[in-house]
Amino acid sequence: MKGIFQNKWSVIAIAVFCSILWGSAFPVLKVSYEELQMAPDDTIAKIVFAGGRFLLAGLIVLAFLLISNPKQIKITAKQLLVLVILGLVQTTLQYYFFYNGLAKVSGMQGAILSSSGTFFAVLLAHYYYKNDRMNWQKTVGLIAGFSGIIIANWGQAFQFSFTLTGEGYMILAGVTSAVATIMAKELATGIHPFAITGWQLTLGATIMLFIGLPQLSEGAIVFTPFGWGLFIYSAFLSAAAFALWYSMLKFNNAGELSMYKFIVPVSGSMLSALFIPGERLDWFILAAIGLVAVGIIVVNYRSKTAVSQKELSRSATNAS
Repeated sequence: MKGIFQNKWSVIAIAVFCSILWGSAFPVLKVSYEELQMAPDDTIAKIVFAGGRFLLAGLIVLAFLLISNPKQIKITAKQLLVLVILGLVQTTLQYYFFYNGLAKVSGMQGAILSSSGTFFAVLLAHYYYKNDRMNWQKTVGLIAGFSGIIIANWGQAFQFSFTLTGEGYMILAGVTSAVATIMAKELATGIHPFAITGWQLTLGATIMLFIGLPQLSEGAIVFTPFGWGLFIYSAFLSAAAFALWYSMLKFNNAGELSMYKFIVPVSGSMLSALFIPGERLDWFILAAIGLVAVGIIVVNYRSKTAVSQKELSRSATNAS
């Protein structure tokens, strides 16, 4: 199994597969809203739906960890507090914005807007880490990425479309994701990546259900066999994508893997155009996809020379 996550071509294939899974979430959620008859303005129904999805996803990840490496699932009281905070930010808060924002934008817009998290993470890293400052390469990537996000909201009528509870919430989800990324790196040290994912999903989802279930109106969510299928798939894609991605991160350079995340807005937009009635690709969306993809690749690109020097420095540090 270890060899699969180290072989160049299998790593590329898995990275692409994970990105397509994440991209498929946009049309799946948009279709789920219609199938389950959730009103666009019913925030409580979306909180409950998101809570149920991520609770199942978190339990799947923890079950996998329990089978594969049971010792790593154990956490201390101090680690539990960290994971509760992380779950509150990375799952509860982020997906409150994400689920409610996605209800008011197209699937294609959502796929593009959600990529803002990558660019906000670069900006936050500049102010938080002394060894991760902005440079011309990152600046070019950010300009390209944010330009793509603006173009995605421009529309064929050359009118900029923006609402706080639509596009605004999607961007806030990106900001929250960026903050959670740094929090996970700083606070969750010493915890197995699978345990971080499983516990924060489970705890964050439990908070969402605790808030949402008592306020859920009767008939706010109407499950059908197809609706159950969409729900189970959405939980599976989160569990599978996170599990595979963190397995690769254990054996590969994070920057090189992150470049493949440009596929998320591409696949999300393509699949939305394919499966969501009334959505179609136009030149604005195609231009936005291109700029966002270029931005993600540029801000994460590391030359082989730079990577080699970094590894050499790390080896020297370890040797000392």
